[in-house]
Amino acid sequence: MTDWSAMVSPTALLQPIRSVRAAPVDQDALVDRLRLTAVSLGYALLAAPALALGILTILAIPLGLVAVGFAIAAGVVPATAALTSLHRRVSGGLLGEPIAAAYADTTGLNVVTRPMTWLTDRARWRDVGFLWFSATGGLLMSILPVGLLASPVTHVVVAGLGGFHWWLLLLLDVPLLVVWWWATPALVRARARVERRLLGRDRVEQLERRVEEVTTSRAETLDHSAAEVRRIERDLHDGAQARIASVGMNVGLAEKLMATDPDAAAGLLREARESTATALEDLRSVVRGIHPPALADRGLAGGIEALALPMPLAVTVRVEAPPLPPPVESAAYFAVAECLANTVKHAGATRAWVRVRHDGEVLHLVVGDDGRGGADPHGSGLTGVARRLAAFDGTMVVDSPAGGPTVVTMEVPCPTSPS
Repeated sequence: MTDWSAMVSPTALLQPIRSVRAAPVDQDALVDRLRLTAVSLGYALLAAPALALGILTILAIPLGLVAVGFAIAAGVVPATAALTSLHRRVSGGLLGEPIAAAYADTTGLNVVTRPMTWLTDRARWRDVGFLWFSATGGLLMSILPVGLLASPVTHVVVAGLGGFHWWLLLLLDVPLLVVWWWATPALVRARARVERRLLGRDRVEQLERRVEEVTTSRAETLDHSAAEVRRIERDLHDGAQARIASVGMNVGLAEKLMATDPDAAAGLLREARESTATALEDLRSVVRGIHPPALADRGLAGGIEALALPMPLAVTVRVEAPPLPPPVESAAYFAVAECLANTVKHAGATRAWVRVRHDGEVLHLVVGDDGRGGADPHGSGLTGVARRLAAFDGTMVVDSPAGGPTVVTMEVPCPTSPS
């Protein structure tokens, strides 16, 4: 039995279009076409505000010379953005992918400079084009499914009142229902695709944005690599190198004292042996900072478990991921390590958790704790994590309200080859 109340919920109405094929003819397909017809009706109703906003936008441009246009634009542009945001949500839901806006930033601009920015913003002009599409071709595309279904339904109701000629109309309505069944999914999806084209980022903007992201990521990665080299040099200079130099000096002194003062020479050799052990530990520490042995020997799961063991709080670890490329595993390992270190230093938590899974395309990492919250995503630690992940097109989202809990969600694109 069909749950009609669930079908009219916003979530159900905006489910992705499954197919535009006419077959199969069953209850699920009927419900789906009724849903898409309802969406088409909503599209058609929104043509009225789109037309009004389109007219006001055209009027605001010449009237800007006498300042009246600035007042009109101050109301029309935000209203247009709200309307297009609604359409992005609807069309994005029907296509199963988000449609992101790409407006120029107007934060901090005054009432004069903000309209000037709007005038040079390509995304705003695409909004204007969308308004006229919604009021013309988009309206036609959306009214057709509604009309094809409404006409036969209206004739059925009127035919019940009697009259031979109405039954003739009912016979003619059969082809209308066939066309409605066949055309509705295609029309709705076609409109959603046009809106994605108009309201989303165009190809040139996407490429420009991608080039900017790659350039920034490359520069940050180079800076990070240079900083890592300097850190390794500093650690070697201040640690292992100094101790090895001390060993050489002690051995040299012991060699000179061997004949005259054997006891002092033996003491120097013992000290040299202890310095050698300490130098080896320093070298191991440096190596762990470059590529931890646990990660190299046991993979990402073993590496994260090794991270959790010495923590002064309970850490639950669950890793469901196949072997991944070493650079990705290393980035994920150090990202988790930094998040856990922040938990120990700042969160005041009693427990933490790490969840890692791979869905075949993306590596998902979640690190959370029950601490006091208030983590700053722009702090040096989390900024370093974001920078490290950005080198792999990864993202990081920090959810840390005051009072906790803190949840850091990270994603790294990493498709695996089918076995």
